[in-house]
Amino acid sequence: MKINNIIYPTSLSQLTNTKDDNIDIFVELDDGFTYTLVVCTTKNLETLMEKEGLDYLPAMPPMVIVKELTEENISKALGTYLENNAYWLKLYYLAGEFDSETLQNTLLKNKSDYE
Repeated sequence: MKINNIIYPTSLSQLTNTKDDNIDIFVELDDGFTYTLVVCTTKNLETLMEKEGLDYLPAMPPMVIVKELTEENISKALGTYLENNAYWLKLYYLAGEFDSETLQNTLLKNKSDYE
């Protein structure tokens, strides 16, 4: 798998703090699919917790995490998501797409396969 294009609906140049923010991206692969993901910084995770007054991150769809929001960092991080036929990229994308019933049915099917 290879990345054909990374599309930034919000330009990185519009961010006021590339070390404390998060953005949506669209990743076009050579398999013809486009995946929507969120990329955030490590500092932004802290900011999200502080904003909510929490000492932890609540459950949410997974995000690609980088130290600073730069095209180079995002590209490097995404490169690691392409291994095994883009397994992790696909999983991160689908994590926010499945409803509870689909997840439960998949778990029950997997459980019965091992019994």
